[in-house]
Amino acid sequence: MKAHVSSILLAVRDMDRAKRFYTEGLGWKVQNDFGISVFFEADGASPVGFYGRDGLADQVGTSPEGSGFSGLVLTYVVRTEERVDEIMAEAQSAGATILNPAGALPWGGYGGTFADPDGYIWSVGYSEQGTDQPYAE
Repeated sequence: MKAHVSSILLAVRDMDRAKRFYTEGLGWKVQNDFGISVFFEADGASPVGFYGRDGLADQVGTSPEGSGFSGLVLTYVVRTEERVDEIMAEAQSAGATILNPAGALPWGGYGGTFADPDGYIWSVGYSEQGTDQPYAE
């Protein structure tokens, strides 16, 4: 198995709320809306989509209930500290919960974290160390 993710599928409790957060709040574009699932334009990266929480849990054979830290953090690497600040502000305006405001990181980078309305954690970061980072934009 290769170290590659073919797509990222997030279970959401409220499909309309999730679509509003990502489209109106963060500017994502819907590629396919199948009703029970939505996929966004991938722009050359792994596609990200949503599926109703109960349906996705049933599909993978687990319970839809869960709480606390899932152990999953989605990382979004950008090319400037200013872009980190812009994205954090966009997310907050869209209704995200800011977990760690943007600022200097212990390892020398700059970044912040937010949780979307379903509690998925996004880490937005920048580092001037290295030129081969997996930039999202």
